[in-house]
Amino acid sequence: MAEIKNYTLNFGPQHPAAHGVLRLVLEMDGEVVERADPHIGLLHRATEKLAEYKTFAQALPYMDRLDYVSMMCNEHAYCLAVEKLLGIEVPLRAQYIRVMFSEITRLLNHLMWLGSHGNDCGSSTILIYTFREREDLFDMYEAVSGARMHAAYFRPGGVYRDLPQAMPQYKPSKIRSAKSLDEINRNRLGSLLDFIEDFTVRFPKCMDEYETLLTDNRIWKQRTVGIGVISPERALNMGLTGPMLRGCGVAWDLRKKQPYEVYDRVDFDIPVGKTGDSYARYLVRMQEMRESNRIIKQCVDWLRANPGAVIVDNHKVAPSRREAMKSSMEELIHHFKLFSEGMHVPEGEAYAAIEHPKGEFGIYLVSDGANKPYRLKIRAPGFAHLAAMEELAKGHMLADAVAIIGSLDIVFGEIDR
Repeated sequence: MAEIKNYTLNFGPQHPAAHGVLRLVLEMDGEVVERADPHIGLLHRATEKLAEYKTFAQALPYMDRLDYVSMMCNEHAYCLAVEKLLGIEVPLRAQYIRVMFSEITRLLNHLMWLGSHGNDCGSSTILIYTFREREDLFDMYEAVSGARMHAAYFRPGGVYRDLPQAMPQYKPSKIRSAKSLDEINRNRLGSLLDFIEDFTVRFPKCMDEYETLLTDNRIWKQRTVGIGVISPERALNMGLTGPMLRGCGVAWDLRKKQPYEVYDRVDFDIPVGKTGDSYARYLVRMQEMRESNRIIKQCVDWLRANPGAVIVDNHKVAPSRREAMKSSMEELIHHFKLFSEGMHVPEGEAYAAIEHPKGEFGIYLVSDGANKPYRLKIRAPGFAHLAAMEELAKGHMLADAVAIIGSLDIVFGEIDR
């Protein structure tokens, strides 16, 4: 009788559960995964190299396109690194706006993860639920930056502009009656802050709906409990961060341990799991969304009460006001130099890390005093998480490999860079 040998299976590159262009070479013993070898680099766009040929301002929009579901968080780390080299202090109002939009981005990321992870494991309903809330969050992005995804709203020195006093409203059309129009425009009658506050009031009920669908669902628990277990020691050794690390029981969150911007002024808790499996990572991210909602509400309250500048008054870093530029020769020269040549950043090196929705996202920046970065290195959290794939998947079934990839929350823009 012929001996049955292990066989190799290509999972991807275009696999619907792969969240990007992942080629996973699986060595299978029947339906059990013996080895999992991730082949990456299929999406490589040379972001780090491109940044060396762009001014500091021109390199910023590339950050949006790294992890393209956590756009403003990527910009945040980049701006912090540039500001560290420049040695400038960002106005307090701009810091609150940044924190608020970073948490809005965390919700965007986690809702995308929840919908697609649920879909990968067989629940297409959850995907439709989460995208309903994502639409409102994209409206917030669009109101403030003009773009629904790649915002380029954070700038070195602050943010592009202050929060708008009016929200865009839906217009009458053939398919909408006046009555339905009143209902969908109900929370759009005030400012952007009113719209965000209305969202923070509604969102906990939406979270309850997601939890009703999944948390105690026996099929969901069969797909995630005990799947992809990793110990706290091993997670630390492999460089795992964010929910991947907190799911193992390690209470490490840069917003608490190394506070940046105004995270030391807002009240929130760090959710920590116990079991280190896919289900624990699910519970951690679900609770994180509730905590983000708390932070957003506190930022809204502070921003209402405290008007002020949203970008530094240094015209070698930030553009002059339009009115000043039209009437002052010096301001016009500043404007022209900034947009044609860019800012000159002092010689030196800096590393800035933030608590990105996926983990520790860091930007290492080297400047030689010119108007372009001499070197830019991105520390992407998903890169380390994908490296743990073999260890997490070994001994599990093929269908579990899909659930494990979902629980990693990987996006290939930042992994391949």
